[in-house]
Amino acid sequence: MDENLRKAARTGKVNELYRVTQSNGNVLRHFDEVEFIETPLHIAAEEGCIEFAMEMMNLKPSFARKLNHQGLSPLHIAVRKGHKEMALRFLEIDNHLVRVRGKKGKTPLHYLCKVGNQLGLLETFLEASPDCIQDVTTENRTALHIAIQNNRIDVLQLLIRTLKRKDYYWEVVNRKDKDGNTALHIAAIHNQPKVLKLLLNCKADKHATNQVGLTALGVAQQHNNRENIAILKGYFIPVVSNFKRKLEKQVVKYVTKASLLIFQNMDNISADDRNALLVILGLLLTATYQATLSPPGGVWQGENTSRSKGSFDEWVLGKSVMNQLKFLLFYIPTYVVFLVTLFLTLALLKTFPHEFRTALQVLLAFLAVSFDSSISFIAPTHLTYAILNILSGILFLLMLSMCIINRVSKISVSIVGCWIFPSFFHYLHYLGNEKSIGVAQGLFLFLILYDEFWKGTSLAICYCMFAIGGVSDNDNNLEKSLAAFIGCWLFLSLGRLCIMRCTQFCNTHL
Repeated sequence: MDENLRKAARTGKVNELYRVTQSNGNVLRHFDEVEFIETPLHIAAEEGCIEFAMEMMNLKPSFARKLNHQGLSPLHIAVRKGHKEMALRFLEIDNHLVRVRGKKGKTPLHYLCKVGNQLGLLETFLEASPDCIQDVTTENRTALHIAIQNNRIDVLQLLIRTLKRKDYYWEVVNRKDKDGNTALHIAAIHNQPKVLKLLLNCKADKHATNQVGLTALGVAQQHNNRENIAILKGYFIPVVSNFKRKLEKQVVKYVTKASLLIFQNMDNISADDRNALLVILGLLLTATYQATLSPPGGVWQGENTSRSKGSFDEWVLGKSVMNQLKFLLFYIPTYVVFLVTLFLTLALLKTFPHEFRTALQVLLAFLAVSFDSSISFIAPTHLTYAILNILSGILFLLMLSMCIINRVSKISVSIVGCWIFPSFFHYLHYLGNEKSIGVAQGLFLFLILYDEFWKGTSLAICYCMFAIGGVSDNDNNLEKSLAAFIGCWLFLSLGRLCIMRCTQFCNTHL
């Protein structure tokens, strides 16, 4: 490198740069011809000369991606030297510089995870290029591995917060390095109980094994870290947990295969075709929903007509005037069209930004609930209502399968589920089958017990409030059943929490 050019870069004097170019117009050309070389931009980044660096970026943008002899880009150097303003200005010009791979495949994000977030750059890096969190080093280590290895829990919390908004969340959390160690293994090796709890709460796979066949619990036992052993043992009962894991693997396996057949071509369509399809699907949703608001022939109006006391059809006011057969012939195809249209609409939202996509999914979930509620209300007989409950269940299963493959948010599935379960229980109540109500509620309770304590409690309370709100004052039996449901849920959850704490205590002190 020309010594005058080196001096200009080190002192940050832009005028000196142009004096050099006046005497030699090709002074910067040879830098592009060499694979690994220290450019004036590297020197400016090292010295923190922002004005000179920005001028060089203006003249030669390619220098920002050049690696010096140590395998570092200018952004790597700015992060290592703690030049925050320099790093921010680099990202303003090219936000993809975060993903430039240097020595051992490390990106500037990996360097930041190693040195910590004292400069507050991590949020900016993740905002500039959110997918950089997927990048791995030549040792197949993610930013999570590096943050845990260097005990940067503040960095880890920010990384996980970003990951939770991504479809590849579970994949990154459980990625294995060259030794087969996941982030959970690294936390166990370095005796980091707080990190273990954080990762376990983020659905880290505690059954994953490394190359020598050890789980995170096995690693903790090998290092005799009693607190880590207690934490890892306290989060699962081996027999139940292994059965649940095998079941989940099979479900995910078959749902993923089905999704590849359905969505493979859908993800590759052009933006114009996608927009056209969304318009057509929107019209179909509108048309099918309108059919529930204005059923053929209308509904019974005028004075209430009483039927047998306690039956489902106690009042015909507001019910469809069509007989059972005609009602089914009209509304089963209508419901099927609505199901398929909603399913395809949710699938086409895959490419939308995460927050916007989640908001649309929630709105569509409320639309599905309103559609099902409208048809259920005008159903004229027991049979029609029962068949509609089957279609409601199909709707829930479809959304649940899309949630498993990360195409639908959990909150939208919960919204549909919180409508379907009370609706099903009401139907059993009208049939007078109190034992069936108990069995159905017990099954629902068993399923949500697998969730975390507060999430499950919130779901149970929302369910009960929703169900009680739709019950009249005379429905004393159902009110008692729902009150018992709340009591059982809180009692069992408290017992589960106590068992977990006792298990951890025994593992620590015995």
